Amino acid sequence: MAPALLETRADYEAFVDRYDTFLFDCDGVIWRGNTPIDNVPATLDMLRKRGKRLIFVTNNSATSRRDYVSKFAKLGMQAAVEEIFSSAYATAVYLRDVVGFASDKKAYVIGGSGIRNELEDVGIATVGHDDTAAISLATLNDVEPSVDVGAVVFGIDYDISYRKLSNAHINLTQNPECLFIATNDDRTLPGGKHVYPGTGALLSTLIHSTQRTPLVMGKPNTPMLDCVMQKFHLDPTRSCMVGDRLDTDILFGIKGGVSTLCVLTGVADEASVLSPSAPQATYYMPSLGDLFALAQ
Repeated sequence: MAPALLETRADYEAFVDRYDTFLFDCDGVIWRGNTPIDNVPATLDMLRKRGKRLIFVTNNSATSRRDYVSKFAKLGMQAAVEEIFSSAYATAVYLRDVVGFASDKKAYVIGGSGIRNELEDVGIATVGHDDTAAISLATLNDVEPSVDVGAVVFGIDYDISYRKLSNAHINLTQNPECLFIATNDDRTLPGGKHVYPGTGALLSTLIHSTQRTPLVMGKPNTPMLDCVMQKFHLDPTRSCMVGDRLDTDILFGIKGGVSTLCVLTGVADEASVLSPSAPQATYYMPSLGDLFALAQ
């Protein structure tokens, strides 16, 4: 069935009344870069006043949940740490609770402070963030595998370098027991004015060189889905995933058996939403901020 367009006040009322829990992607749904999308803060307030549970599910691993709370506050919105579920947090929970990551092992991290903070908050030591020294063909032999590294964790890294890639590569190829985990494999990253290369674009380099396939935690993959469902005890029939990407957000909701709403303020446009070959959202609308009409 083709996605239903929400465009009238009656549509909005029926939509909001149907669900108890709303799961939101952030980039392209709540904000673009560091700018909130028009009327979205007021829409979130309206949903809270109606007693709805809000969960923010993001593939962005560069920011910790604590930093996300700060960002919400800076942009004039309320959010608690417990309401935020990032791919970095899912990775930390997976290593601690599912893998039982050994206390004498470390994670080599390609990524920002968000990943490191979440891993260290659950007791997992990290290395890699200080791999900033220049490297050349003459000094490549300085890069050696480490017996201390039990996992390579890959996320978005705005300062990625050949040294970091070489360290990750050598640990993954020289130690078959070393885990290979990616926080997400998003092909692109919406950055406000333009769309830029995402984690998946950078990750492909390491996949190609090591000939290893990482376990991908983030949307739309099942590890993150299982963590969300278990933590929040969701009733799929009363839950809706709201996102701007068909191949991650909407597919994530479909795999979880929840309804989905695709907004057109990020990656997807109307033509792609209505394409029969794309993951089929339950609903779509120009912007989440349109629901602000219910607060007036």
